[in-house]
Amino acid sequence: MKEDYYDILGINKGASSAEIKKAYRKKAIEHHPDKNPGDPKAEEQFKKAAEAYEVLSDSDKKSRYDQFGHAAFEGGGFGGGGMNMEDIFSQFGDIFGSAFGGGGFSGFGGFGGGGQRRVKGSNLRIRVKLNLEEVAHGVEKKVKVRRKVQAEGVSFKTCSTCGGRGQVTKITNTILGRMQTAAACNVCGGSGQILDKRPSDADADGLKIFEETVSIKIPAGVEEGMQLKVSGKGNEAPGNGVPGDLLVAIETEDHDTLKREGDNLHYDLYISISEAVLGTSKEIDSVGGKVRIKLEPGIQSGKILRLRGKGISNLNGYGSGDLLVHINVWTPKELNKEQREFFERMQEHDNFVPKPEKSDKSFFEKVKDMFS
Repeated sequence: MKEDYYDILGINKGASSAEIKKAYRKKAIEHHPDKNPGDPKAEEQFKKAAEAYEVLSDSDKKSRYDQFGHAAFEGGGFGGGGMNMEDIFSQFGDIFGSAFGGGGFSGFGGFGGGGQRRVKGSNLRIRVKLNLEEVAHGVEKKVKVRRKVQAEGVSFKTCSTCGGRGQVTKITNTILGRMQTAAACNVCGGSGQILDKRPSDADADGLKIFEETVSIKIPAGVEEGMQLKVSGKGNEAPGNGVPGDLLVAIETEDHDTLKREGDNLHYDLYISISEAVLGTSKEIDSVGGKVRIKLEPGIQSGKILRLRGKGISNLNGYGSGDLLVHINVWTPKELNKEQREFFERMQEHDNFVPKPEKSDKSFFEKVKDMFS
C-alpha cells in the first residue's frame, strides 16, 4: 500500500499551503541527492516527497486526494509514470532556493548553479466516456491522440545569448548599490538550446503532428468530472525538454434501469398486485449481469431489498457498494366487470384491511436505512 502523502511530509490534513511548502523543502533538502550521493534510499525518499508535494500543493488534486486517496490518480497521475529527477527540478527547483548553489541538482541535466531548466511541452486534454459497467469494474481504454513530437532529422545548438546556461544576468545600479538579477533567457526560453536544423515537415520549434494510440487504465469507481493524468503523453518540447501530460476528463453514460448514488446502485422493480400477494421471482439488471431475486408472498410496496456487494467498486479499494431494489406494486388503472366485482367484495374482507406490523418500517425509516 502506498504511503500517505501527509505522512511523507510529516504534516496533518489541516496544513496550510505555506506549511506544505515548508515541509516539502525540509524533506527535499534532507534527502537531496547532492547531500546523499550514491544513496538509493535517500533518492527514493526525495522522489516520494516531490510526489506528495505535487499533489498537496495543488488545491484541486489535494481535494481529490482527501476524498479518494491514491485511487484518484490511478491510471495515470504522478505515480502512473512518475517524475524523474529532471522533472522534479524543472517543476520545483525554485523551492530549494540557494540551499544547493542555485536550487538544482548538478548530477542531472545541468540544474546546478547554471540555472538551466528543461522546458516542458504543453498538456493535451481529451474526454473519455464510460458506461456504468466500466465505471463499476474499471477498464483500460485505448485512444488515438494527435500530439506534437520532434521531427526526424531536427537538431539544436547551444544558445549564443545565454551560452547554454538558460539564464541571463543583469546588473543594475540602485541606491543600495549594484544589484545582480537572473532571469530565464528570452531567446531559448531557459532551455539553453535553439533550433539549428529544421526538416521541411517540422514547425518553428522542430515539432510535427504524430498520431499515437495511448492506453489509459481507468480505476473502478471514478465519477463524472474526475480528471486522470497520463504522464509524458502530451506534446513534446523542443530540444532536451520533457513532454507534457495527457489529461483525461471522465464522462459517464446513464444506464437504462440502474441509478448510481455514491457506491450504491438503485433499481425500481414494478410488480403486479397478484405477484405481491402470491410471491414471485424476478430477473433484474446489475452491473455484473442479470440476477434473479425471490419476492416473498405479501411483499409490500415501498420495501427495499439490499443486495450487498452488487454496487460500484469503491475508488479507494474499500469493497463495493450495494444494489438497492425498490419494490413498487403496480395498481391497474382500468378493470373489467369481473375484476371490479372481485375487488369490491374484497373491500370488506379482513385480509385486505391495512395492518402494518412493527417490523414494517415507515417511509422515513427506509430512507434512513438506504444511507446507513
